[in-house]
Amino acid sequence: MKTRLSTTLTLCTALAATLIVSGDALAHHGWGGYDATRTLNLTGSITESSYTNPHGLIRLTANDEGGKTWLVVLAPPSRMKSRGLSEEMLKVGTTATAVGYPHRENADEVRAERITVAGKTIELR
Repeated sequence: MKTRLSTTLTLCTALAATLIVSGDALAHHGWGGYDATRTLNLTGSITESSYTNPHGLIRLTANDEGGKTWLVVLAPPSRMKSRGLSEEMLKVGTTATAVGYPHRENADEVRAERITVAGKTIELR
């Protein structure tokens, strides 16, 4: 009887762990929602910044586009840091240029391939 109970508990624990991990994987949006046939080049002022997982984000108010504010999806913080893009470089008020692909459904979102801040260009992908 103890063996059956032990086996049942082990299976339940494994199932719960699998469901938790798969839920996180499904929550990641992937890159299929972005149009890689069109490249946007946006220059403006950072109005909001997040240097957190799974991807860093900035809101960039463009100098052109009638002052439109874009949500710019960056790389994971570990990649940004290893390539020389620190959290301090993305402070609110900083001028930046983001080059990337527009989202197919969200008209104000872009996935950045590279970003230029303080004269330094960082490849994000």
